[in-house]
Amino acid sequence: MGSPVGRRRLAGVRAELGECQRCKLHQTRTQIVFGVGAEDAPLVFIGEAPGADEDRTGEPFVGAAGQLLTKMIGAMGWRREAVYIGNVLKCRPPGNRSPEADEVAACQPFLWAQLEALAPRIIVALGRPAANTLLGTDAPISALRGRFHTVRGIAVMPTFHPAFLLRTPERKRDAWSDLQLVMAELERLGLRPPPS
Repeated sequence: MGSPVGRRRLAGVRAELGECQRCKLHQTRTQIVFGVGAEDAPLVFIGEAPGADEDRTGEPFVGAAGQLLTKMIGAMGWRREAVYIGNVLKCRPPGNRSPEADEVAACQPFLWAQLEALAPRIIVALGRPAANTLLGTDAPISALRGRFHTVRGIAVMPTFHPAFLLRTPERKRDAWSDLQLVMAELERLGLRPPPS
């Protein structure tokens, strides 16, 4: 369930975040959605922002997109509990609108601190906002996916967000291709899912 050092570091990041009021999203959120999963996971999934279900439960990816993400993780041979799942934003934007630049800027230091505490080998960036934030670009996801990028010594694989895949199922094949590249890299690194 994570190394003691990783747990302490992650707990420290969460404590520093506190009851954050660094942007306007604190006015409309129910709660902060920090992240969930194994603190020593070699594989991390980062999405855009919590939705209504996540804001209510305090856990990322629990709605319909989360159910698809769980299936995607399972298809890779991993369990949801063995990876770490988070978002760029820790608070839900009203009406599930896209994150604004000042909101991303307020959350970004916590995202990087979270990733530093987790020290994953691979990050899967789910959707354009997550990929753009992690890679420091404004390129469309279609131009970024299908290959690894390296950021701060970590391999990042951009792919389509599960919510997009629910709306556009014909792109599931492309997402699966991206995840197969992740699986191959994990295998190359000698990283296998922990036993159930």
